[in-house]
Parts: sequence; C-alpha cells; structure tokens
Amino acid sequence: MGVPAFFRWLSRKYASIIVHCVEEKGKDCNGVRIPVDTTKPNPNEVEFDNLYLDMNGIIHPCTHPEDKPAPKNEDEMMVAIFEYIDRLFNIVRPRRVLYMAIDGVAPRAKMNQQRSRRFRASKEGTELVEEKNRIREEIIQRGGYLPPEEIKERFDSNCITPGTEFMDNLAKCLRYYVADRLSNDPGWRNVTVILSDASVPGEGEHKIMDYIRRQRAQPNHDPNTHHCLCGADADLIMLGLATHEPNFTIIREEFKPNKPRPCALCGQMGHEIKECQGTAREKQGEHDEFADTMPVSEQEFIFIRLCVLREYLARELTMASLPFTFDFERSVDDWVFMCFFVGNDFLPHLPSLEIREGAIDRLVRIYKDVVHKTGGYLTQNGYVNLERVEMIMQAVGVAEDNIFKKRKDDEENFKRRMKEKKKRMKAEQQGPAYLTTGQFAPQALGRGHRPEAVQNARHQAFDMRMQSNRDAAQSLKATMRNGGNSSAGPSDSTDNRGVKRKAEDSDSEPEPEDNVRLWEEGWKQRYYKNKFDVDVTDEDFRRKVVKSYVEGLCWVLRYYYQGCASWKWYFPFHYAPFASDFKDIKDMFTDFEKDTKPFKPLEQLMGVFPAASGNFLPPTWRSLMSSPDSSIIDFYPDDFAIDLNGKKYAWQGVALLPFVDERRLRAALTDVYPDLTPEEEKRNSLGNDVLFLGKSHPLFDFIHELYRTESQEDTEIPAELCHGIQGTLNLDDDPILPDKTVASPIPMLRDISQNIAIGVKFKDPQYADDFVFKAVLLPEAKIPNKVLKPEDWERGNREPWRPQLGFNPNRQQAHLDQSGFRALGHSLNRNQQGRGQYSNTAPPSSYHQGGYRQHGGHQSFQHSRQHNSLLGAPPPFHQPQFPR
Repeated sequence: MGVPAFFRWLSRKYASIIVHCVEEKGKDCNGVRIPVDTTKPNPNEVEFDNLYLDMNGIIHPCTHPEDKPAPKNEDEMMVAIFEYIDRLFNIVRPRRVLYMAIDGVAPRAKMNQQRSRRFRASKEGTELVEEKNRIREEIIQRGGYLPPEEIKERFDSNCITPGTEFMDNLAKCLRYYVADRLSNDPGWRNVTVILSDASVPGEGEHKIMDYIRRQRAQPNHDPNTHHCLCGADADLIMLGLATHEPNFTIIREEFKPNKPRPCALCGQMGHEIKECQGTAREKQGEHDEFADTMPVSEQEFIFIRLCVLREYLARELTMASLPFTFDFERSVDDWVFMCFFVGNDFLPHLPSLEIREGAIDRLVRIYKDVVHKTGGYLTQNGYVNLERVEMIMQAVGVAEDNIFKKRKDDEENFKRRMKEKKKRMKAEQQGPAYLTTGQFAPQALGRGHRPEAVQNARHQAFDMRMQSNRDAAQSLKATMRNGGNSSAGPSDSTDNRGVKRKAEDSDSEPEPEDNVRLWEEGWKQRYYKNKFDVDVTDEDFRRKVVKSYVEGLCWVLRYYYQGCASWKWYFPFHYAPFASDFKDIKDMFTDFEKDTKPFKPLEQLMGVFPAASGNFLPPTWRSLMSSPDSSIIDFYPDDFAIDLNGKKYAWQGVALLPFVDERRLRAALTDVYPDLTPEEEKRNSLGNDVLFLGKSHPLFDFIHELYRTESQEDTEIPAELCHGIQGTLNLDDDPILPDKTVASPIPMLRDISQNIAIGVKFKDPQYADDFVFKAVLLPEAKIPNKVLKPEDWERGNREPWRPQLGFNPNRQQAHLDQSGFRALGHSLNRNQQGRGQYSNTAPPSSYHQGGYRQHGGHQSFQHSRQHNSLLGAPPPFHQPQFPR
C-alpha cells in the first residue's frame, strides 16, 4: 500500500524499531565460490521460524533496477530474482516455512490504483522517449557528442501483471528454483516451501496474511512462531500489527535517498537528462578499463521490530480513568484504523490529513480525548463502530479551517527559508573574479590539500583564457553600469536594473495553479465545484460521496482483519470528502454483497492496461483497446489529465482516468472469448498454491504415498508432521517428483538430474462464511522481553541516534582506534580533494579530550557493518554520532 512518508515518519518517531541486518557473505577460495552455510545459527542472534516474501517487491527492482544496469534479457532477470531470494534466505534463515506470494488478480478496489499506475508508467515512458529525442537533436545541432543510440527494446514493467506470459514464465522458473535449492542447499533441508503464483487471486501481502490468520485459528498453531515478512510497502507494518502475533518482524531494503543515477542520454553520472551538455566521456581508469561499469553499492537490509513498535504504542495509547476496561490489543486495532485516513491503496486521503503535518499524532490526541465520550473502541475484529468514528471525524472537522491556514503558512515559511538558503549557497560558491582555478588555484596553508593533476594542459589553458575573457567582460559591464567608475569590480555591482535574469537565476519556481485555495474563505464551495463539478449546497451528492467513503473504510478494515469482503466494491470518485462532512453516518453502511468472484487474469489486464501495453493481450482483445468501433474504447484514452491537487510534482497528483464499468467490459469480452488459444485459456484460469519439501522432511513420505496411490481426494495434512501447519493437499497436474529430472527453463542453468524435492497442491484451512477471525493475542503467547529503556523515551528526536546491528544490543562492533584512523589518513589517495596528507588527522589537543571525530566516520561505520569482524573492544573515545 502506498502511504507516502509513513515509514519515514514512523522510523523517526519510534527510532528503536529499526535494526540493521548482519549479513554473512560467501567466500572465494582458489577461484571457487564457497556459499554461506545457512544451517548455522543466525548471525543476527535471533532465530526465525517463517519467512514470507511479497514477491512483487523483489520482481520490480530485479527486472528494471534504478541504480545499476538493467538485465539484458528475461533469463538474466530470473537469475537476478533467484540471487535476491538467496540473499534474503541467508539473512533470515527460516527454520520452518518459506512462503513466496506473487500478486494475483486484485480486488476491484485495488484495480483502480493499478490502472492509474500502469497508465502513468506508459505515459511517462512515451514522454521520456520524446524528451530524449528532442534533447539529442539539440545537442547534436550544437556540435556536442553523444554515444550512438542503442537499438534496444524498452522493458515494459506493465508485464508484471497476472495473466501475461512473463508471469507464467516466472512461475515455472520459481518452481525450478525451489526444487534446486531443496535438492542442493542444506539450509533448505527441513523447510516447507509454499509458492502462491500470479494465477492465485489476491495481492501478495494479503495472501500471506490470509495464510497466517487461518493457521493461527487452528488448534495446533504455535502461538510463539517468529514471523519475518519481506516487503517495502508501508502497509506491511499495519498488517503485521493486525495479526496480533507477538513475534513479528519486517525486513526491507534500507532506503538511501539521492542515489546517483546515470544520464538516460549519455550514460554519464553527475547530471540528469535535461542538464546533459553532450560532452565527451572522461576516461575511466588508466586504460579505460572501467568504461562500461557503473559504481554500485550493494543494497543493505534493515529489520523493523513490531514487538518494539508495540512497546511504543503501549505507552502512547494507554489511557487512565476510562469508563471501560482498557484493552491494549483493541487500541492497536484502532490505531491501525486511524492510519487509513492518511492514505491507502483503496481510498484517497482526507484533504485535512497529511502525514507530513503530523496527522496521525493529531488523530491519536483526538482519539484519547474523545474515547471517554464514545464509551468504547472504534473497531472490533475488523468491524467498525461508525457512531464512534463520527465523533472522531467531527473533532477533526472543527480544526479543518485552522489546518488549511497553517499548511499555507508552513509552505510560505519553507519557501522563504529555501530562498535564503539558495542565496547563501550562491554567495559562498562565487569567489572573487580575479582568483585562478584548477592547477593554479591558491591553496590554504595547513589544510593538506594537494592541487589536482592536469589531465589536459591545452584544455586547462583554454579554460583559463576563457575565464579571463568572461571576467574582463563582467568588469567592463560593471564599469559601464557604475558610470565609468573603474574601481568597482564585477562582484561589487548590485544595480541590476535593466538586466534580464536567466531562468536558472530566478529565486522563484513556477507554482502549479491552485484554484481551490483551501486556506481562504469559501474553500469547501470551491473544492466541490472544482473536483466534483457540483455546488456545495447539493447535500445529496455530498452524502453520496461520504457514504462511499464510509463503505470504503469498512471494506479496508475488513480486508486487513478478515479477508476480502467483496471483490466487486470500489470507491467511485477521485477525491475524498472533508472530515466535517461525516454527519449521521451511523446507518450509512450495512453489509457488502455476498459471493462475489474475482476477475479472471486476462479480464483484469483489460481493466488496468493502457492501449500501449496491448501487446500482452490476444490480438482480438487488443483491438478492443484501439479500434474506433470498440464499444469500450472510452476506457483507454490516449492522453489524460493529472490534477496536482495542491501538490508540486506530477507523481503526487491524481490521474483523472475514467472508471471501468464491469458490466460493459464483460459484455464486450463475450465476443472475443472464443478466440483464445489453449495456452491463453490456461493463463486465464485461476490456479492453486503449491507446497514443496525435500526428502528429509517428515511430511515427505506422506505426500509421496499420495502420488503412489494416485489419490484424487483432498487430504488433510497431519499437523504433527509439518510444524503444526494445517490445510488440504491435492495432486499437482504437472508435479515435481523425486528422482525425476527437473528441466531448467533458463538455458544458462543446468537441469536438476538428482532431484529430491516433491510438490503438491495446497489449500489453506477453510471456514464458514460467517466465521470471524479473532484479533487477539493467543492464550499461550509469550510477550518478548522489553527492549526500550527510560533513555529511549527521554531521547525522542533530539539526541544523536546510532543504528543497532542485529538483535543483540550489546554486540561489539568492528571499529578502528585512533592510530588506525591516522594510518588511513596517511594512506588515502592524495589526489582527491580534501583527502591529502594528514587531512584526516585531528588536532593533537583533541586526543586527550575524548571528543575525536574523524571526517570519514560514516564510511568507516558502513564498512564495519559489512565486515562484522571482531577488531577488539570499543576505544575510549566517543564514536561518531549520526543524526536520525
């Protein structure tokens, strides 16, 4: 779920929830790669039982990475996905279950967002190609140099959608990968692997949650199972809290902002495509041996400990003198529910609630004030008490006017500060015009800087002459402006009247037009007129929008706690109502339509794809997207507007696409369904989860016997043979069986000739339609030991914060002492700016004060994280501290 800035807000407010992963690396011995032995204890000093992979968070960065060269073909993409999973398995080392879930057909409520994303991706891709062509022509006309344009087909990431050939191939490759690891990797020996591919309906993370819910409702479930879920979406944090499992951890890539990216036109680093000048590429290395390499730092991972987040929330949500018994688990559910108001994948956020403005803190304060009047909690087991929610919304509505005015004041103050900052930076960068640069630039005494070596003396001399000419011209202009006063240098000139400023010199950036102006009187009238094209006095329409939003709140919470309540429901507007509009909502919602079914994969492709991605569909289906005679041609506009809705960037805006009418879509598809080939019909069908395990697993003989007897009935898993896991098994149509060769779907990888893995269809335990999964701690669950200390509460956001490595807070970290830093200062590359002889040596007086800070502290710390060797006890001086 996309909740912009949620993780950043959470990690800053509750800093101790983050733990940096300790990763053991494989070694090279005489040219032979020795893999990591994952049977050994976890180096993070914690043992995980189950690892769940939200695969779409792995597929996207592996198929079209942003910080390294993209794979050349589909086979390389698959290998990159295998290596990524290997890395995660090495870090987490699950002992019981590995669950891999790929996004299948999503509920209708999610398809609207998927449609918006895919239309945007297609539009941005087309615009990028046009911009590249335009800038290329301009640079060549100016005489610039650009490398020859590669004739390479652009990878359309829209193919990462259920029903495409790419996803079908991915499922086959993952089956091969699982069989290979179960047969050859000792760390996988006793692990039960469940693969839920794109043919199984449901979003990946919600298929995982459904599995956890159904297992923990079984009598044989271990309530102290330690779960680890991999994924980058912010909603995984709320989903983990919603399970009420005491041991739940999330692993995700560490976010590092402002990563360098190469120019999309010339491939060089240091500038974007719009700043490209077409200069020749500098030689990389003495013999240009690094010409085709890109500097890439390996992505690191962090753990998010939800047990620690529960400690923070326990302190924050605890309320005294309540008219009812305080229940922490119920208050956590209410906190999760309130987070929905600031954004989720199914509903637009309320205009007055922005997470960057402390919206969640505001809601919690209102919640604690109002809960005494409500007489109880907002939610229970995923069901909403609308009467109590209305009291919260009305309290927010009272403050809406002040919220909008403060937002405007904060924006103006921010612009003013940034303007002043730019002026200061510009003044600092502009030195006196008479100073020389480059090889002959003056160097400050005692700083140890060495001038850069001249790479090309002729170019250096030419640049100096040109700089002198520019300085002379500036001086002459300044003299003329000062009425012939030649004593005034170019830097002394302050009278710029009559001089046209360049666009890049302007302090003000063009602001998007905002017709609503929420900070001015009449904001509600303007909002409904601009966004909905109705008058604010149209009470019936406003109630209709509020009713749909209330239904959405109930649907989302049910989705998180009980599963999909309706595959058909969706929010039919692009914008949300105001909090002050939530009046008399108690009876606005009763229940959802029963027995709804998901779309089939190819039907979903028709609902979310733009016409530009029609090549992933059968020809006759594709024609419905582009033919002028198509009855649904209006679903596929060639261009569409993006309403910035008060934001600055296009990606933050609202894509104004028409909503797909399900009945019209299905009616149009009835004529083209007969054109499907058998292969396409297979891709258009719904599939099953598949369970894999190796020969040493206790359940292996039981499954092998099912195949030997060719049992056609659903068979219950004996819980004692599979760590308490329950469900039903059925024979696979194309099974992986022991002692039978598994053919490799990737030419660069060999077949598995000595396979010892077996696969079988798996179905989660089934329950009655009216069954309610209880959102409670299980009776025998043991609460983990407390992690937070008093100083963690007192520190807040004010003190320097240092990340923790692994789950042991007392781990000794690798470090260098004072002499080690001095040795580094002597041996660093002296040609680098600011890295000359003695440049890292602190003044002698600081050695005895315990305040020594070396300039490259951050780099040294990163190095110690990657190479977790024991170099001795911590030194007596203070380690460098890093801001949170």
